Amino acid sequence: MVALLMIISFFLLFLAGCPIILAIGLPSTIYVLLNGFPVELIFSRYLYALDSFTILAIPVFIFSGNLMNTSGITRRLFHFADTAVGRFPGGLAQVNILASLVFSGMSGAALADVGGLGQMEITAMTEKGFPKPFSAAVTIATSTVGPIFPPSIPLVLFGAITGTSIVRLLLAGIIPAIIAVVFMMVFTGLIAVKRKYPRRDRFPSIQEFFSGLVPAFPALIAPILLIGGMLSGFFTPTEAASVVLAYILFIGKFIYRDMTFSHIKEAANTTILQTSAICIIMAFAMLFGWIMTIERMPMLFKSAMAPFIDNPLVLLLIINLILIVVGMFLDSNTATLIVIPIFMPTILNAGIDPIQFGIIVVLNLMIGLMTPPMGLSLLMVSEMVKVPIGRIFKEALWYFIPLFVTLAIVTFIPIVSLWIPGFLN
Repeated sequence: MVALLMIISFFLLFLAGCPIILAIGLPSTIYVLLNGFPVELIFSRYLYALDSFTILAIPVFIFSGNLMNTSGITRRLFHFADTAVGRFPGGLAQVNILASLVFSGMSGAALADVGGLGQMEITAMTEKGFPKPFSAAVTIATSTVGPIFPPSIPLVLFGAITGTSIVRLLLAGIIPAIIAVVFMMVFTGLIAVKRKYPRRDRFPSIQEFFSGLVPAFPALIAPILLIGGMLSGFFTPTEAASVVLAYILFIGKFIYRDMTFSHIKEAANTTILQTSAICIIMAFAMLFGWIMTIERMPMLFKSAMAPFIDNPLVLLLIINLILIVVGMFLDSNTATLIVIPIFMPTILNAGIDPIQFGIIVVLNLMIGLMTPPMGLSLLMVSEMVKVPIGRIFKEALWYFIPLFVTLAIVTFIPIVSLWIPGFLN
């Protein structure tokens, strides 16, 4: 009963417009004080939540993405994507999708994709004649790939709080991300043909293709370095993040020669702000999750789901529905920290692989990022392009089809997410 009251209090405070930290922290603090726990417990739980070598990968990946934004690497990636797929039906909309996949191999965050490539992609598309709401919708839909394809900040968080192998989680996202991209490109092509959207006049010549590939090639090596290092067992996720960061600094300074100290300083300042926000939410959410455990919320959920334990697919469908609703209101990091500890005992008892479940969780929460009322990427792009949320969401509805198809594939066909991690056995 106490756990339920805390959850209700959290949502009431959140819906009343309180900052997420206050909505989590106030009920948690009141619980600790009313139950006679020492005040020091609050701060010890905060420190415990952040005392993790694995979590160090998060600010490093964020720093890598910010460096690419400030130093011009994203422009080269976008130009290469334009050369590669700009002739396909949909033109720059297809470029938007491919560029998001490539950029996600270095940033690991949906909002980083929106912030890093979004303005460039939307401007380029509108200048070529694409409607601004459609351009914005493509941008938020393609940004969902970032936290699925490695590196992935939500998957790092999932692994940190559940004890699941983060390397396996990151590798598990490769095939689902590619499937999502392929489906989005097909749907974009169909929409573009129907609406007669512009595209390149012709396919690039070999010379033109390589003129786009050569400048982008050093940046394209980064995700290969990351995935290859983890697949070979040579890097831990934190070490891989550091290697990729060092590589981006190297190519920015000595190959592209346009990375300056001011770029590094700007990226560092942005990273500090973004990381601080994540860490504060983590600290408060971990205290909230600890209280849920004390109040036996995971066991209560396990008891409620007992009739479905012998039917994992039905159980996953129920949890999918819950996660989609949660994702409509909470950002992916907060939702992961609060909800997943409640689900995990049930998932493990049902024999569902936590690697597969991690991909399912992130896919659901990424769909939530583009769903009203609190979809953060939807709100971010709406503010960026000064277009009402409703107009963007109406166009984005088309992209729920490929995303839900991908989610269904990952849910019903475990090998899709488990095949590549299986090579580590």
